[in-house]
Amino acid sequence: MRGAGGGLWALIAGVAVGAWLGAPGATAWPAENSRPNILFILADDLGWRDLACYGSTRYETPQIDALARRGLRFTQAYSASPLCSPTRASILTGLFPARIGITVPVCHLPEEVLESYVVDKGRRDQKSLEVKSATRLKQDYFTLAESLKAAGYATAHFGKWHLGPEPYDPLHQGFDVDLPHAAVPGPYPSYLAPWKFWPGEGKAGDHIEDRMAQEAAGFIRAHKGGPFFVNYWAFSVHAPFNGKAEYIERYRAMPLKPGERQRCPEYAAMVQSLDDAVGVLLGTLEDEGLLKNTIVIFTSDNGGNMYNDVDGVPPTDNHPLRSGKASFYEGGTRVPCIIVWPGLTGPGTTTEAPIMSTDFFPTFCDVLGIVSPSGGRFDGRSFAPLLRGDAFDRGPLFCHFPHAMGKISPYPASWVRQGDWKLIRLFNANDDQTDRFELYNIREDIGEANDLSSQHPERVGSLAGLLARFLGDSGAKIPPANPAYDRNFIPSVTGWRAAHDAEWKREGGGFVLRCTAGDPQIVAELKPAVPGPFHVALRMRSSGKGPATLYWSAGQPFARQRSVTFLVQHDGAWSNYAVDVPAKGQIKSLRLDPGSAPGDVAIESILITDALGKEVSSWAFDAKR
Repeated sequence: MRGAGGGLWALIAGVAVGAWLGAPGATAWPAENSRPNILFILADDLGWRDLACYGSTRYETPQIDALARRGLRFTQAYSASPLCSPTRASILTGLFPARIGITVPVCHLPEEVLESYVVDKGRRDQKSLEVKSATRLKQDYFTLAESLKAAGYATAHFGKWHLGPEPYDPLHQGFDVDLPHAAVPGPYPSYLAPWKFWPGEGKAGDHIEDRMAQEAAGFIRAHKGGPFFVNYWAFSVHAPFNGKAEYIERYRAMPLKPGERQRCPEYAAMVQSLDDAVGVLLGTLEDEGLLKNTIVIFTSDNGGNMYNDVDGVPPTDNHPLRSGKASFYEGGTRVPCIIVWPGLTGPGTTTEAPIMSTDFFPTFCDVLGIVSPSGGRFDGRSFAPLLRGDAFDRGPLFCHFPHAMGKISPYPASWVRQGDWKLIRLFNANDDQTDRFELYNIREDIGEANDLSSQHPERVGSLAGLLARFLGDSGAKIPPANPAYDRNFIPSVTGWRAAHDAEWKREGGGFVLRCTAGDPQIVAELKPAVPGPFHVALRMRSSGKGPATLYWSAGQPFARQRSVTFLVQHDGAWSNYAVDVPAKGQIKSLRLDPGSAPGDVAIESILITDALGKEVSSWAFDAKR
């Protein structure tokens, strides 16, 4: 049953529930009390500092702040991955993403890949062979929803899933209801209706978070007799970045406070819509008299997105944490987490005890006595003692992220945290493709600015041993060194990509373009596009042969009719060249063929000026002199 809003909930409310299944030895919810309802709210890409109750001075989150005042706020909660799908899988299974094999969010792709694997070959600029992630959460795993359903809970999923389409969707993983029943990675192309991922629903301009909160509220009202499990996995605040216009204007009009680093009105508006949705859900619980019998969990699937450009500024800022989403540093995996558990958590309390997203499922099993997977195997640990105010030692936390993510995370990595110490293992990161280690004291250096690995070699060795055992036990795919790696090869320089019979090579403290045959090319995308006609000035030297040709494109393939040929001195001396380009329209890309024979080409600079001589684009190359 997918669910459809309106009168659906009245029909579901009459569905009989199964018998409660207790777990032997568990510290169960007292038998004389009715089992509590559960509302699990998971934000998407919400950073650790993106709530007022976590220190944001820009974003206003009164509903979530009120939730924090009612319960326990964690200052050191972690997602099991710096990206969404792996963390989502860890919540549902209590297992590490490394064990599941979902290590990046690729579960919307059409390819059905059930096991992760390592590729056989790699590019010459890659130090590691690539690990390919699984693209589906296999039905073999016994999920939190299946456990609660077996214990008599009515179960419903609302919002983003991103763990696979049918038959790997929520309806096949323990949920009675799934809305909007879409395998999309985000609310593309817009948060506002009409929605391509939910055709036929919503009036033009409706916000998907408002609609999902209303649907979830309807389910709560229909099942107020309980027990119910509402898995509200918000679309917010993931890209695309488009908040409500009235909210954007409100934040745009607010002056920045001294030292304020979160500056994006669009993102602030999106955070407010998330807070609105939480308010609808909590207000429904209050209206129906369910607050005293409902566990509420609020957290995020990974750290905040600091890398997109939204009107000239990043979406958010995770300071004082280092980096953000897709990073193995704290900004990638430290997340907000608030828990209100009636009868256990005290109001307005805070804890520095670390927990991880793998820990929710075993905690529910421990306290509620619900059935656990066959054999009771979890990678997570129950933090029930912490909820009761007792001493709690989580033990080491682990994260395996075997993927390079460009400038954000240039190397695949794993990390372990034990106490205040965090060790990061960067696979194949050294010049000789051996692993590199970084060591940080998180309590003293929350921004991970001071690598202490050289000062504490024994601690590095001890933590490295812990990490190695975790990788072995979880069956993690470890990216091996790429035998084809060439440390002098790079695919592009200052945005000019080598193509066909050309390759950039590091040489003599700079780099040269090595032309290996008769059709060398370098290509650049122009952002923003350049209106034609324009003038190109370049300084280069060459040991090749033949004339050079400059091509342009407004989006179509490069062609001879859109090119200019000019003569080049191939004498190995620096020379200046000037080319008038009679292009029309908005030019989006350029291609330079510096000759037609093998040889080395060094480029110092390329400059584009408009018809009036004003500079519109330029590139400075650190060429070998």
